[in-house]
Amino acid sequence: MGESFRVSPSEAGERLDRLLARRLGISRSRAQRLLAEGLARVGGEAAAPSLRVRGGEVVEARLPEEGLEAEEIPVPILFEDEHIAVVDKPAGMVVHPGAGNRSGTLVNALLGRGIAGGEDPERPGIVHRLDRDTSGLMVVAKGEPAYSRLVEMLAARRVRRVYRALVVGEGLPPSGTVDSPVGRDPENPALMAAGVGRPAVTHFEVLGEAAGHTMLRVRLETGRTHQIRVHLSAIGYPVYADPLYGRAVPGRRLWLHAERLSFEHPAEGRPLDFFSPVPEELRRAAAELDARFEELLDGPAALW
Repeated sequence: MGESFRVSPSEAGERLDRLLARRLGISRSRAQRLLAEGLARVGGEAAAPSLRVRGGEVVEARLPEEGLEAEEIPVPILFEDEHIAVVDKPAGMVVHPGAGNRSGTLVNALLGRGIAGGEDPERPGIVHRLDRDTSGLMVVAKGEPAYSRLVEMLAARRVRRVYRALVVGEGLPPSGTVDSPVGRDPENPALMAAGVGRPAVTHFEVLGEAAGHTMLRVRLETGRTHQIRVHLSAIGYPVYADPLYGRAVPGRRLWLHAERLSFEHPAEGRPLDFFSPVPEELRRAAAELDARFEELLDGPAALW
């Protein structure tokens, strides 16, 4: 369904996402999603949610049909009860439906298992995300109060998320922190950029170097879109085979895996800790660069 309207003079100076939500009668998060996916445009051009309208512009939006369908898609489940499910998302799977991805997503795969929670009907139970080409661990809620409790824990930085990454370049210090905001790239709203947007903190630890590459253990304090990829690229060490913030490598996927997830059960308070081994295709890619990398992939990941 397509809709369009002209920004009135009285609306000049208003944020685009707020204006879009109010004019179309949708949530602000859905308005931001429409902008991010290019389904809402100003004067025919993509625009960031934070754009301040001037008045007189024509805003066009295409609203996808609502409604989700459960699908029989196998996804490894490491833990499940009536409150949550912890899954090991495969690479190549989109987390929730969006433009061009109405089916085949993690949400479609888990709908039949009772995932629920949150205001966005296309993201039931989703409290954090992984990029399509990032594999690994996620926790999904099955309604309230688990959903709100998990959101609170993430905001308070009480959910430990540890990743394994292979980056291009050598010479990083043994450990470090990238503390720089991450938000929509003002010049290309389809991408994210460092130095703009909301606070973002990424910690890293060097595990080994070889063949012009470095293997890292990475821990997130915050969870902005593409945060690890943007932060590592910003300091000159893009993730290996990253087509957006580094350089694509034929036959290789983004070398990033969420291998450890630790948090308190949102209803019972008991500690939960999960580990996902680095997938075979990433092991092969690392070993082909240098056999020494494969030795670094054995054994559980520390939570430091």
